[in-house]
Parts: sequence; structure tokens; C-alpha cells
Amino acid sequence: MSDYDVPRGIDVLRVFCGPDGRYGNALGVVRDGRDHPDEASRQLLARRLGFSETVFVDDPERGRVDIHAPGLRLPFAGHPLVGTAWLLDLEVLELAVGDVFARQDGEFTWITARPEWVPPRTLQQYGSAAEIEALPGPPSGEGWLYAWAWEDEAAGRVRARAFPRRGEAIVEDEATGAAALLLSARLGRALNITQGRGSQILTAPAPDGTVEVGGRVLMAVRG
Repeated sequence: MSDYDVPRGIDVLRVFCGPDGRYGNALGVVRDGRDHPDEASRQLLARRLGFSETVFVDDPERGRVDIHAPGLRLPFAGHPLVGTAWLLDLEVLELAVGDVFARQDGEFTWITARPEWVPPRTLQQYGSAAEIEALPGPPSGEGWLYAWAWEDEAAGRVRARAFPRRGEAIVEDEATGAAALLLSARLGRALNITQGRGSQILTAPAPDGTVEVGGRVLMAVRG
């Protein structure tokens, strides 16, 4: 059924899938956060699962969630919120930084968030999509890097890859909604981003400074 081996009670989603339904970033969702009541137990599970992020649902009706990457708790992250909004069919997700609004639009799930909620990222532009695809691994340096280039600037099409560079097992992040949000805010325009092996992320900045981030979500394992 799946390559994912997870305990019962945990759903695994693929978020920001490509047009053919492939790729997307794997996400673990713990439907009942009470099973892991403190940060230590949540970190233990996040490390065990090994996904770039795992979401713990603390209140499914109010949409209160807690996001953990292996090694740290995150105030905001894109693909976990898109995936959780799709899974729980919610219009609002509650985070410590603020409320994240969500909507469904056909095959796409969208969230609306503010760029200042996103942890720091380095957005580095390259000369061509071919240069992005040719990267053998993380470029030298420290800190979270989003490497991007225009595929078609007039059409807003971008080619990107993401490298956490935190000295962890996760060398490359397949699809990164938070970095896409920051790039869209910086460029001030809607983007159609192909990231990683073939994941797709859509963005749309609004006049109030928020940015919508959207993509397809598929169930990989139902816990």
C-alpha cells in the first residue's frame, strides 16, 4: 500500500503534488495530540518518523495545531498547514503566531498567511532552471536555502529546490510552502513553482500583505 511505516493513529499525506498526482512532500499528522502531550515526546516522534514536518492536532474543531520538524518546533510552516486544512476540512487553523485561513478550490487547498510568520530563509536566485536542476546537493554555506530561477518570468513560472542545511538527515525538502510564500511576497506577484522532483506550489499575494499558498493534497496512509 505504501512505503511509509508509521504507528496507528498517524495519517501520512503528500502535499503539493504535481499535476499527475506524483511527488509532493510527505507529512505526518497525529490526529490526537494528547497521545504526545509534551514537547519531548513530540520531538521523539518527529525524529522517528523522519518527515520534514509532523503536525500534532491539539483541537480538531478549533484547528489548533503544533508543528514539529526533527530537532525543532516551528511557529509556522506551509505544507503542514495546507495538508492539515485539507485533512480536517477546516477554514481556520490556530497557531501561536495567528490564525491561518484556509479554503478549498477544486483540486487545490489554499492557506493565507503573513510573511513575517515564516522563519528566516535565504532566497538565492540562479540564472536558469537548468542550474537549479543540476545542483548535486546543498550549496556550501549555513542556514536554510531556497534556490530558485525563472522558467518563464512573464508567466510567473519558477523552478526551485530547498536545502535546510541544518546538519540533519533531511538534505533536501521536496516542497516548501513557507519559502514559496516569502518568494511571492518579495517578487510581489503570483507564482507557479515547480520544486524538487516535480512538486507544484501556487502562490498569490494580496494587497493587505498576506500571501495565499495552494496545492494538491493526497492521502498516502490513513492511520
